Amino acid sequence: MTPGRLPKDRLKMSKFKLDALLDITLSINANLPTSDLLKKYESILRDDLGIGKILLYKHGEQWEALLNSGFRDNLQTNIDVKRDLLRFREIQTEVAQKPFKGVDFIIPVLNNNIPSAYVLIGDIDEEGEGMSPLIKHLNFIQTISGIIVVAIENQRLFKESLRQEALRRELELAARMQTMLIPDNSRLPADDRIRVQGFYNPHYEVGGDYYDFLTLSENVIGFCIADVSGKGMSAALLMSNFQASLRSIFTVEASLEELIRKLNALVVVNSAGERFITLFIARYNLKTRVLEYVNAAHNPPVTVDLKTHRTAVLRQSCVGVGMLDEMPWVRTDYVTLSNPTKIICYTDGLSELKDDAGIDLGTAPIIKHFGDRLPVSDNIRSLINDLDIHPGNPRLFDDVSILAMELL
Repeated sequence: MTPGRLPKDRLKMSKFKLDALLDITLSINANLPTSDLLKKYESILRDDLGIGKILLYKHGEQWEALLNSGFRDNLQTNIDVKRDLLRFREIQTEVAQKPFKGVDFIIPVLNNNIPSAYVLIGDIDEEGEGMSPLIKHLNFIQTISGIIVVAIENQRLFKESLRQEALRRELELAARMQTMLIPDNSRLPADDRIRVQGFYNPHYEVGGDYYDFLTLSENVIGFCIADVSGKGMSAALLMSNFQASLRSIFTVEASLEELIRKLNALVVVNSAGERFITLFIARYNLKTRVLEYVNAAHNPPVTVDLKTHRTAVLRQSCVGVGMLDEMPWVRTDYVTLSNPTKIICYTDGLSELKDDAGIDLGTAPIIKHFGDRLPVSDNIRSLINDLDIHPGNPRLFDDVSILAMELL
């Protein structure tokens, strides 16, 4: 080799490396897709550096092979990154052990000393003698691999953030739509015969609780409270469908038993047997003061006689809606309210709140806060303040719903 030739070759290689890094950087800034970035990366290593085989593993949500160029598929299949590669923190220039047959170098790509990628390469001149010329370029390969891996991971995270934002907006819309299914307190009756007030606090953006109040005729009102098993969007969708169906068949003449059986068939079909709904539904005649109800495995509502101050519960009448393909039995119960009475319906998000000893509170807070002659709106407010029921409270593990009324 003539004097001065080596510096010239080095200058040429240095210029190539700078140009390659600039090209990759410009491609990243141009937001080229992952597939195009990998093609550029593969071209630099194979076409420009003469590498015959490349296998690139990257860690995102899990380890995955982003690129296999030249290696047999069984190499990729046989390698378990956690088992075989995670122990490497430095470039490996002598790879003889299984399962790395055909691999000449293992190049880890570290982020804060934690592996974020591994590059396995095989020299195109596997039969050559002496030190492979690739050894001179391993640090460059490590650098450009790190840049590519970070760029691809940033693209993944950006796409994930867009997906999460879209999901967040969908949940916000679903939450607004679901809130529209819950009666607004300003529209609930408050006169000399009946006063009604509700409260709804979903644990997530959307919930599986539902309550409703209907004026069925001049003297007859209907009301219900329900809780779907499970949480999240699927529970909310099932409950919205349930609400629409209930409103269409709940009339002043409808048999509560037949109504429950129809709702059961509906839930079985719509949930494919994967969910069920506990439900308390009642109809009250303001003139005769007769309350008829069916409690389908729901938390028993509490009644408070405002004259005698006695409390009672409206116990279960049948199994939950959707628990079985056909309801084995349904019982409609009747109660005559001789005196002004409060009825408090609630979901298990309230009754299963824990005290300091970790024991369910049950109906004790209801009896404590609703046993006076104050309006139910005041009762609900004092109960919420006492139990600190608000979004973000870590003690809350479920939706909390309350529907309370005074039958005067």
